[in-house]
Amino acid sequence: MNSKKDIESLKNDALKLTSEPGVYIYYNDKDVVIYVGKAKNLKNRVSSYFNESHDSGKTRILVRHIKRFEHIVVETETDALLLENNLIKKYQPR
Repeated sequence: MNSKKDIESLKNDALKLTSEPGVYIYYNDKDVVIYVGKAKNLKNRVSSYFNESHDSGKTRILVRHIKRFEHIVVETETDALLLENNLIKKYQPR
């Protein structure tokens, strides 16, 4: 589980991302993919996970288990959608 320090570190990393469209991949402490998402603005989307409290219990649990993330920048939102779909099929995150 993440401490407040871990969350702050992830938030700072997220704020360094580009504002371009892309896909983000969240990993847990065992380096297993736990979530794949797409964004039209990577910086805004990824940092939103670490900026606010979430109404959804599922999202709160997800954020507590994120140890690191990766991102892939693409040209368009459509490209992000296609890549997200392929990565979900590849990694099959719960």
